[in-house]
Amino acid sequence: MCRITPEEGASFYLRKQYLVNVDYDSIYSGAEFDDEQTNELLDAGLAAAVELKAITYLARAEQCHFKLAQKLRDKGFEKKYIEMALCYLESVNYLSDERFARAWIHSRCLNHHEGKTKLINELISRGISKEISTAAVEDHFSSVDEIETAVAALKKFIKRGKSDDKLIAAMMQSGFSYKQIKQAQEVYKEESSI
Repeated sequence: MCRITPEEGASFYLRKQYLVNVDYDSIYSGAEFDDEQTNELLDAGLAAAVELKAITYLARAEQCHFKLAQKLRDKGFEKKYIEMALCYLESVNYLSDERFARAWIHSRCLNHHEGKTKLINELISRGISKEISTAAVEDHFSSVDEIETAVAALKKFIKRGKSDDKLIAAMMQSGFSYKQIKQAQEVYKEESSI
């Protein structure tokens, strides 16, 4: 980023990548710009301001494009500048829906026992594409046994007093197929008889 200090008004920062028609090398002490160039420099400065705010969110935790854009809109930033900043952050891999999806699944599965369908739907509801959601969930279950997860969910629901149809409905809402539920019930019966 470079700092721009106009003769009048406040200083601001901009990034070369936000400029389209203004040659970055034409920015030097004492340079003069026409109205169109000045507007582009101001747009680049506003995009840089959005980028800096976005980075404060990214410093706290992984974010996805959709939710981060929503947070920035809630802060009063314009969509045009949000998209400029987030596209740049994605281009340098500071913002990644794939990385967010994997981190979210890891965090979610620490305290919740859910199947693939539920996890995919939760990611999609956060603005992650179906392809990225499916890939992240498949990656997670390549190292985690889905039936073991179903058994853990089954135990949780039984402990809460669910049985029969209500137990099956709760398991299906947690993203497990009927076949997985039956397999989990068999494993649970075997474990209970030992």
